[in-house]
Amino acid sequence: MVQLFQILTGHEDQCERGHSQSSMRAAVESALSADPDLDCTEITVTMLGRYAVLEGFAHSAGDIVRAMMIAEDVVGQGNVQSRMLRR
Repeated sequence: MVQLFQILTGHEDQCERGHSQSSMRAAVESALSADPDLDCTEITVTMLGRYAVLEGFAHSAGDIVRAMMIAEDVVGQGNVQSRMLRR
């Protein structure tokens, strides 16, 4: 018996710069944690294709904007969706 696997094409279109979704998620998480002025302990990053989705809570509206800017530096401008709330 031969098992056939689906071959994914256009991977570069789905993940900008040719990275896998998990490595892109890890890169965004690392960039968020590296910012000393941003408390990212309650921010969750998920990838939806080439888009990074930020969910969770931030201390201020400025922190939400800062987190989005950091994520855009990694995945590209316009590829970040924020679902974060301010506490």
